[in-house]
Amino acid sequence: MAHHKSAEKRIRRNARAFEVNHARKSRIRTFVKSVETALARGERESASEALKAAEPELRRGVNKGIIHRNTASRKISRLAKRVNALG
Repeated sequence: MAHHKSAEKRIRRNARAFEVNHARKSRIRTFVKSVETALARGERESASEALKAAEPELRRGVNKGIIHRNTASRKISRLAKRVNALG
């Protein structure tokens, strides 16, 4: 249990940051999953559109400090490779 005012504030801030970061990460996963489901169905056009929507979400996650920039680049690269392989 926190005994200092600053420690109590830090607990509140950490809880808020966790909620925000968790929501952002979940949103990123949702966008990536939409690309993967389109790929699984073999629909190149919808997969390409989903990738165009997912890429900014991944980049935003990097800017917000949710995921590492290399992780985002790797995911975008692998998804793009799979989308291009459909065509």
